[in-house]
Amino acid sequence: MVGQRLYRARKAAGLSLRDLGARVGLTHAAIKKYEDEQATPPSTTLLKLARALNVRTEYFFRPETVALDRIEYRKRSTLPKKRLEAIEHEVIDQIERRIELENLFPSPPVVPFAPVQDLPELVSDLAQIEDAAEAVRKAWDLGYDPIPDLIDVLETHRIRVFMIDANADPKFDGLAASVNQMPIIVVGSNWPGDRQRFTLAHELGHLMLGDRLADDINEEIACNRFAGAFLIPRQSVTQELGAHRNYIEPKELALLKEEFGLSMAGILYRARDLGIVSPAWRDDQAKLFRIKGWHLTEPGKPYPPEKAHVFEQLIFHALGEDYIGESKAAELMKMSLTTFQAVRALEGSDAATHQ
Repeated sequence: MVGQRLYRARKAAGLSLRDLGARVGLTHAAIKKYEDEQATPPSTTLLKLARALNVRTEYFFRPETVALDRIEYRKRSTLPKKRLEAIEHEVIDQIERRIELENLFPSPPVVPFAPVQDLPELVSDLAQIEDAAEAVRKAWDLGYDPIPDLIDVLETHRIRVFMIDANADPKFDGLAASVNQMPIIVVGSNWPGDRQRFTLAHELGHLMLGDRLADDINEEIACNRFAGAFLIPRQSVTQELGAHRNYIEPKELALLKEEFGLSMAGILYRARDLGIVSPAWRDDQAKLFRIKGWHLTEPGKPYPPEKAHVFEQLIFHALGEDYIGESKAAELMKMSLTTFQAVRALEGSDAATHQ
């Protein structure tokens, strides 16, 4: 297992064989032999490799291995292959730690995913996506109100959410995939909340609509429509804006963004899709947004980011019930034991989610 894990950690770090060799004082050929299981690194070398790759040595001996199936990227074609591999291996590491933790409970803390019933068998028109989004909301007892904690809703309904640092990847807009028939969604941890929420809802659209779209329906466009309809359903849009408008004040859009967690631009799309405003007027507003720079940063306070807290809660649940000890908890959270003990003791102001 050491060779496979070394390969994954190197890919996740975005390092070539030569890059990693230079960091630990070995040739690229020596690293290749370790990865191909033609040689076993001694403990001193393994420690150097762990430090260079920012993992604990226990990582190399973790028993669980997984593979991502049916990966859907929002902007996959624009991401370099090297970065795609790094993202996938980083996600796999998080999933493996999550599965390992869940397997340490006497009974599974998360029940299997249950598909939503009453979805259209075939979506041949984008307008049907409104019904699909409402069917999911109804099945999940969400009504038509804003969803204050979208990650919690997804996790409650057995869709595991993972976050990665996507600061260096402006072209990465999230992914949906499955592992052992377990649906997962991945978003950037450092994005504004409205971008995270749209990506989460968009990837949920992939999970719900992927096999139901007619051949002439563009899946990305369909999932964008689903995301908007899931975050602010048509009944709520009509209630807030009315059935027809000639003009919508920017401040009105900002207030709706604050309430529903969908961007001002996204709300304009909803108004256009539902026939509340004309496509021409929406296009004029899009041009105005570009002139003002709002297409990059919308005015007003940013919407608060989402928090992925389930993994950390499970860590402390398992610790409190003596299913794991501090050393294992620190390993799963990719922390030193000293750092973990400080977090456990509620020392300092560290409120970050460690996943």
